Amino acid sequence: MIELGLSRISRLLQETPLSWRAIHVAGTNGKGSITAYLSSLLAAGGVRCGRFTSPHLIDRWDCITIDERVVQESLFRKIESQVKQRNQKLDIRATEFELLTATAFEIFNHERVEVAVVEVGVGGRLDATNILKEKDVMVCVVSKIGLDHQALLGNSIEDIAREKAGILKPGVPCVIDGTNSPEVIEVLQNRIKELNIDAVIVRPDMADRISPQLPHLFHELDLEPNQQTNMCCAVAALEKALPQLRPKLKLGSLLPELSKVQWPGRLQQIGLDPLIARKAPVLLDGAHNAQSAEVLGQHVDRKLRLSGCQVTWIVAASQGRDPTKLFHSIIKPGDNVAVVAFGPVDGMPWVKAADTTELADSIRSIQGVGVIKNFHADLLEAMNWASTVADDGPLVIAGSLYLVSDVLRLLREARTAQQELPAL
Repeated sequence: MIELGLSRISRLLQETPLSWRAIHVAGTNGKGSITAYLSSLLAAGGVRCGRFTSPHLIDRWDCITIDERVVQESLFRKIESQVKQRNQKLDIRATEFELLTATAFEIFNHERVEVAVVEVGVGGRLDATNILKEKDVMVCVVSKIGLDHQALLGNSIEDIAREKAGILKPGVPCVIDGTNSPEVIEVLQNRIKELNIDAVIVRPDMADRISPQLPHLFHELDLEPNQQTNMCCAVAALEKALPQLRPKLKLGSLLPELSKVQWPGRLQQIGLDPLIARKAPVLLDGAHNAQSAEVLGQHVDRKLRLSGCQVTWIVAASQGRDPTKLFHSIIKPGDNVAVVAFGPVDGMPWVKAADTTELADSIRSIQGVGVIKNFHADLLEAMNWASTVADDGPLVIAGSLYLVSDVLRLLREARTAQQELPAL
């Protein structure tokens, strides 16, 4: 389960001075993309860079990378074992995420990274990653904030913003997503004034002021507005960090690297061969709250609903998510929907899939919706059905990052099995 607080992680790392510095990223949506952009730029500049994000996608250790490569499983398990022994010896009773955070930080020490891009798990103020002190952090970034984890962070957007602003520190410059609501911006600005820190608030329409190259990249990559904002945040954060790096990097020479960055499960075009017979690409997206669903819906409407084309969906959700906020604005009349449940999440036993019958019933209440079919936990059968129904038309898999994980895992297993087939 999620249990916020800094006392346990403090004890886990009390004798582990950090040998690297961090760029710390909080927010509700966009954190993962910002961390991916930042670590890619740093690695391209020759900076030995670590990245820690959550949740993992396929394997528990793939949330930790060194120079854009997933950390070796053997090293992960070795360091994780040491952290767990320490936890047991000191009777700390750390949570799974605290153990994972400590493992990531120890790996960064072991691998002698210079800079680590660290994504907040939940909230900010009391998140385990906020064990980072002023001296450890080069820049803080706050991405788009929305209503999420209200039971832990508060019921109002202002309360949640205050928790996210808890990563801001005296003397540490920060970058703020300027597309946040006025209420969020006010909370963040108050905290910035209170700490008297250097801050920049960025929006896509300011891209040319951040770098003249950014508008060209937006056009070249055909980015959605939220993707443009995330890229602006990453570039502005790197600019703040540049004076603190050795050797000094030139921002302009690095920006072309952004066109190569791929963040799995976020508006990702993917082929499902050899899992199913479909040759046309599928859109895979981990949209799991109202804000990210809105972004997905805008992308689907702009890119996939050409000439009134109907969309076929495969959806799942976590327990506690409101299916009305997730799906009712993006699933349109005539769309067909396969409802599934994702499987157990390694290292996160408290995460459960929403009941598929209840989810299907909610989607059926969308006026004019097409066929809704419940596949329970049979994701492969759902993909085969959806592919047949869609024919070569648009097919979208969405609603949960854990569903994205299951799809990518099945795909990896199928491709591995295909490679191991004896030659005829």
